[in-house]
Amino acid sequence: MKKLTMSLWITGAFICAVVIAGIFAPLIAPHGPYENSILTKFTPMSLTYPFGTDHLGRCIFSRIIYGIRPTLFFSFLIMVGTMTLGTVLGLMSGYLGGKFDEVIMRFVDIILSFPSQIVVLAVVAALGNQIQNVIIAMILVKWAWYCRMIRGSVLKFRQSPFVIYSKMIGMPTLFILRKHILPNISADLTVLASIDMGWAILNISTLSFLGIGVQPPVSEWGAMLNEAKNVFRSNPIQVIFPGLSLMSVIGAFHYMGDALRDLWDPKEAL
Repeated sequence: MKKLTMSLWITGAFICAVVIAGIFAPLIAPHGPYENSILTKFTPMSLTYPFGTDHLGRCIFSRIIYGIRPTLFFSFLIMVGTMTLGTVLGLMSGYLGGKFDEVIMRFVDIILSFPSQIVVLAVVAALGNQIQNVIIAMILVKWAWYCRMIRGSVLKFRQSPFVIYSKMIGMPTLFILRKHILPNISADLTVLASIDMGWAILNISTLSFLGIGVQPPVSEWGAMLNEAKNVFRSNPIQVIFPGLSLMSVIGAFHYMGDALRDLWDPKEAL
């Protein structure tokens, strides 16, 4: 348990450091993300350019630091949107049951039966190739997974003594959900949010790599990989560092979610 707690602290500190670096990017980055010069094209790593430069002479390190902003911000919007919609419908579906639960769950089954990437591409093709449409599409795809997971957690507490007592004394449904059910599933929500954040980062970067999400010259990590793929042989550094950034941040969020799940698992406390 002590080792698990230490790992959480380390992972949390790493994620906080990344967020802080993104917020204070103008103070940390040695160059602007769009400063380019053909004279500094493919410059190797140095004190002036810690990660070298890309095919346009832009500082890769500076672009990675500035790339934290769109990568994490858009992913956070997706996570909040999916969590809010999925939690509200999952709470009502699990608590109310009956026909409402049946309709919601069948709708969830329909959404989950389609490959998520194909649905996202279809929605973006219908609405247009803008980042706001990508965010909407990803929320529409992911909320169903949240809804099913939250519904399962609600079913565990729906027949709890404190919920039954609240019903008997005539407490309104909204009060029961807000004061009894929601606090008891908050741990599950935190774990799901941590894991979903990694999923959102990966998907935003994947779509940007495919040319659908964030568009160049914005310094988003997936878009940087898209630009770097054409010069992989001549300047592999341009691919390596954005890829390592994605791998480390996504891995940190997934590890945090797994660690939180293990920490709050009653079996782990024994």
